[in-house]
Amino acid sequence: MTAEPKILAFTCNWCSYAGADLAGTSRIQYPPNIRIIRLMCSGRVDPTWILRAFELGADGVLVSGCHPQDCHYVSGNEKAEERVNSVKRTMRLLGLEAERLRLEWISASEGGRFAEVVKDFTEKLSKMGSTPFQTARGGE
Repeated sequence: MTAEPKILAFTCNWCSYAGADLAGTSRIQYPPNIRIIRLMCSGRVDPTWILRAFELGADGVLVSGCHPQDCHYVSGNEKAEERVNSVKRTMRLLGLEAERLRLEWISASEGGRFAEVVKDFTEKLSKMGSTPFQTARGGE
């Protein structure tokens, strides 16, 4: 039996982190294999943090922020999208499937959506198996 995939999520404080919190307080079930890092804005995600997460054993990384028209920092989510797309190109060069990095817009009122995204991402990562980086490190 294979272990659940490890997912690291970078969430914006105002929307997606609040959506995750709503899922929890509403007792909406989602896989427990996600670890959340709260940032003030998804646009603050540094590409090296994403790559480092994979290097340290994450099977998938979720970057989540406000819907584009609702960004509390005007264009932070546009920066997040540019950075995620750039990291996906780098991942392909490294032999890592770009599908292991996911970008989602989730508002504070979308606790159910947050849970669905985590469930769907977990299922897709389970089918993909462990990252080549984990295999090279001998698994975790």
